[in-house]
Amino acid sequence: MRKLIHPLFQLTILFMIIITCVSTGHTQNKASQSTGRAMLEAIRITEPLNFCGEPVPLNDPDVKERLERELLVSLDSSDDVILWLKRANRYFPDIENTLKAQSMPDDLKYITIAESSLRPLAFSNKGAVGYWQFIESTGTRYGLEVSSDIDERRNVYKATQAATKYLRNLYALFGSWTLAAAAYNMGEDGLKSEILVQKVNNYYDLYLNQETQRYVFRILAAKIIMSNPSKFGYVLSKDDFYLPRQFDTVEIQTHQPVPLHIIAQAANTYFKVIKDLNPQIKYYHLPAGTYQMNIPKGSSSGFRERYDQLIAEWFTLKNDSVYTVKKGDSLTGIASRFNIPYKALTIWNSIGSSKKIAPGDKLYIFADRPKSVDASDKTVEPSP
Repeated sequence: MRKLIHPLFQLTILFMIIITCVSTGHTQNKASQSTGRAMLEAIRITEPLNFCGEPVPLNDPDVKERLERELLVSLDSSDDVILWLKRANRYFPDIENTLKAQSMPDDLKYITIAESSLRPLAFSNKGAVGYWQFIESTGTRYGLEVSSDIDERRNVYKATQAATKYLRNLYALFGSWTLAAAAYNMGEDGLKSEILVQKVNNYYDLYLNQETQRYVFRILAAKIIMSNPSKFGYVLSKDDFYLPRQFDTVEIQTHQPVPLHIIAQAANTYFKVIKDLNPQIKYYHLPAGTYQMNIPKGSSSGFRERYDQLIAEWFTLKNDSVYTVKKGDSLTGIASRFNIPYKALTIWNSIGSSKKIAPGDKLYIFADRPKSVDASDKTVEPSP
């Protein structure tokens, strides 16, 4: 039999639910109001503001609105701001030293925040790469190597040197660091054209594409937040920051591609560490040439002896691990025959997805003896 609930008890429960909802809503509303007041206070800029010593005209309502927008957008991405602060401890000291050595304004370092959030592998849909987001043509114009194997736009030290040269030239061209920053974003020819057509040479008064109209304000927002993070609620302890990378630098000269795992072994470390210390190396090999390589701090002692021994052993193994492609062979078939992953075969031989093999081609295969092999095949030695 269904048990009936007394009407008075039902009314009591309903009253309690209403009181709880009202109380919760009141608490949430108070919290929302508190957050709103904090945000309004945070973006209220009362003191003078400048970029590279050039005043920002905050008395202009349009300028104030554009700055507040970028501050709110940045503060709405708290995870990004926290990573800015953490990464800046790793990268800003070297960037600051380079700017100081070139007698250039310290504020230029915030361009890396607007461009890449200090991510070495940052890549844009326009083909810009690295901390300073150089496109290939500009990067090579300012001395960066950009090839199929090496991309120095991803090396913070070399890219910063190139960026200072480029920004200095832009400043000489436009006579303003603010305009130089805008030109860095949209290109010097594009900015020069807008100045000529609009007959205005002040960034804040120019009508530009939306990205560039916001660009300097994004840099200013990063400067304001990172110069006083506690004002915005970001209180980091010393242990919260990412440490600067510590490394030794060694020179490697080679007439043949060298696998990075050889360099890692000679440095008593791992492949990943070598890649992290040398992000300009795009793939698995160091190409032929002369290179300055970063290795873990302290590992340069005895590195040369270990490297010479390992590389000699590697070339011997390589010479003993040659397979000659025969008629009817395919990469997938060869991989299956030698019981190795297809991808490993392509990595060992630097084979891209579009490359075709033909009879007579030589492949390096570091694997056990294949499942079935002609008597004329050369024995392939096991991989170390």
